[in-house]
Amino acid sequence: MPKPNRSEPTPITSALLREWGPPGTGNGTVLVVGGARRAPGAVLLSGIAALRTGAITLQLAVAERHASGLGLAVPEALVVGLPEADNGAVSRDAVDVLADLVPDADAVVLGPGLTDADETGALLERVLPLVADEAPVVLDAFALGAIGTHPELAKPVHGRLVLTPNTVEAAYLLGSPGTPVEDHVDAAVEIAERHQAVVSLMGVVADPGGRVWRDATGHVGLATSGSGDVLAGLVGGLLACAVDPVRAACWAGHAHAMAGQRLVPRTGLTGMLARELLDEVPLVLAELRMG
Repeated sequence: MPKPNRSEPTPITSALLREWGPPGTGNGTVLVVGGARRAPGAVLLSGIAALRTGAITLQLAVAERHASGLGLAVPEALVVGLPEADNGAVSRDAVDVLADLVPDADAVVLGPGLTDADETGALLERVLPLVADEAPVVLDAFALGAIGTHPELAKPVHGRLVLTPNTVEAAYLLGSPGTPVEDHVDAAVEIAERHQAVVSLMGVVADPGGRVWRDATGHVGLATSGSGDVLAGLVGGLLACAVDPVRAACWAGHAHAMAGQRLVPRTGLTGMLARELLDEVPLVLAELRMG
């Protein structure tokens, strides 16, 4: 297969982000949808990450059985319960609840903690057309698998979509599940063009026009479980603060990586927990904003 058209990656550095100008703060509402029976913590990580960027209001939508507990764990958020399928996945019928929340959200993060491809695909088909015309969307986890199999599901939000895959999810988005993704730059560019989205893949950010940015700040510790949920939430929070998708992906990825760097002296490269990134993010963003 020929390589997609692409520019040479622009390095993502603190200096570049300061040149672009700091993201806004305190401007929007983020809705995070996910949290099936077996994975309620993913929504917690994404939601708190969104608040840490400066988003002013957080709404969490999770499987009904987890709503009360999550409301106590994240008292800053409005939490709603969603119906479950027999296997514990969030049901496609959750649209009946989400119809009251999705149209008013300034940014939607959909996917953290979802666990069933069929239910997730059906949910996307019903929910994405409800997103407000100007509101951006972040898709993560099983939502990426769903649009990898059925790309047409994302059509209602083309042009304002950010995808945050790991390498396994990237293979689905490329239409080749199970095939190793070896070149992150080529993969990100092809996914961005194929799905008309900004893509954040392993430190590489690409847009549908073939422009590419690359952050070399990350390290192996960021592969820890839940780290991707934090990244998705950071992107969503910045999008809710009226940051455009490319800048949101670059700012989020750099803040995520720098937060990991700050933890290394205390945890080592392989001992950090995703939840520990959350406390470092506002400090990183403050340093970047102040220059």
